[in-house]
Amino acid sequence: MIVTSCLLSSLGGLMQSSSRARAGMGLLGLSSLITGLDFTIVYVALPDIQRELTFTDRQVQWVVSAYALVFGGFLLLFGRLSDLLGRRRVFQLGMALFLVASLAGAAATGPAVLLAARGVQGLGAAALFPSTLALVTSTFPQGHRRSRAMTIWAASGASGLSLGALLGGVLAEISWRGVFLVNVPLAAIALAGAPALFSRDTAPTRRGGFDVMGACTGTAAAVLLVLSITEASEPDASWAWVLACTAITLALALLFFRAEATNSNPLLPLALFSHRSLRGALLLITLYGISLQSVPYVLTIHLRDGLGMTALEAGLAFLLPTGAIAAGNITGERLMLRFGIRVVLVTGLVTGAAGTGLMAAAIDARYPALAPGILLAGLGMGLVFPAMFAAATTGIPPAHAGIASATASTALQIGTAVGLAIITWILHAGDQNLVAALAAISGIAVAAILPVILVSHPTQTGGTPDDAPVQSSSLAGDGDPMPARGSAPLN
Repeated sequence: MIVTSCLLSSLGGLMQSSSRARAGMGLLGLSSLITGLDFTIVYVALPDIQRELTFTDRQVQWVVSAYALVFGGFLLLFGRLSDLLGRRRVFQLGMALFLVASLAGAAATGPAVLLAARGVQGLGAAALFPSTLALVTSTFPQGHRRSRAMTIWAASGASGLSLGALLGGVLAEISWRGVFLVNVPLAAIALAGAPALFSRDTAPTRRGGFDVMGACTGTAAAVLLVLSITEASEPDASWAWVLACTAITLALALLFFRAEATNSNPLLPLALFSHRSLRGALLLITLYGISLQSVPYVLTIHLRDGLGMTALEAGLAFLLPTGAIAAGNITGERLMLRFGIRVVLVTGLVTGAAGTGLMAAAIDARYPALAPGILLAGLGMGLVFPAMFAAATTGIPPAHAGIASATASTALQIGTAVGLAIITWILHAGDQNLVAALAAISGIAVAAILPVILVSHPTQTGGTPDDAPVQSSSLAGDGDPMPARGSAPLN
């Protein structure tokens, strides 16, 4: 109820937009919820999946890792495709992949089919994440309207993360197959609504100029990087194999950047990095992924193993951080408009660090004693999440909104993989491991304040008055996107 009321409040801020634009924004929020939901919904169902499909202990963790690996590895590719082929096309492709993969996962009779389904779900998420964020940034002009739209998008994704834990707990009591089937009606609604709510994409441009070399090397490097980080987090990891993957990743990364510097139509235009705010935001997003993004994972482990909660009890316990995150999203929108992005980012990081510190101090107590820390950590996460993506997309030309969004999303996935590797290593290190993990999260969150200095001032973001017309390039209109005010051209 808390999340729903917060989202309705933000949608109310878009009432001056057309009804189709508001419905389209709701659909973008739904897609953000789906990608967040599938990160956590399988956690509590893993024991049942392992038992029924005869997974080994080492295989079962790939039910989670397969999704994250493909998601993080293909973001850049789909971000660029959304710019070249059209955001609606890529959005519909992602939803279709999610729908088919969810049906396959629910019907799986063995490990191979289920892992393949999770990989295809990750592919769908990689298509959805940058295309939906690009639709937000290219449709709503910088200022009040975009802040509200970004809040809806961020709150939906954040609520999906926590709602996944709750739904997973409820559905696992019936059948683990429900954690896959729940996606089917959501994806069907999105597929049906996209043609009516999003304008038709213009004809694909530069058909013969797609950066094949960059696509191959960049995607392979991203996949191998996430894979090597994930493997390194395992207690019985083969370090020779990890080092070999790392070496290949570095070689592929060098080939990728060389290709991008020489190609006339690169997958990732290196001129994007001339934007100081984007550079700062990418570093900030990576550190956020390493730190505060790991809080739900640590909390899930403590609720199930430390406090002995059932799957349903742990899911219900996530109502508190879900509400706190949503409240942070809504509050952050208002603070950004009044004080600017930097103030919101610093406030959120300090609040999140303080919350994880309080959680560490109360780790031996029951849930009520943990509640203040959980509340502050969730509030901090809610403040930072929309603000850091707003910082990454401020001043980016609409023609490059997809790849800029994908670059920011890739930074988050890589940061999250690094964070989970660090947390897993700490948790296997010895006594007081949960306290050490939370202390590490708190310290890295404080360190994330440093790159905030690179983020644009409010006067540099090209804010628009509340009654400014909404760009109708992607919602309820046709034609090419109009540049948002304050957008800087690429040199």
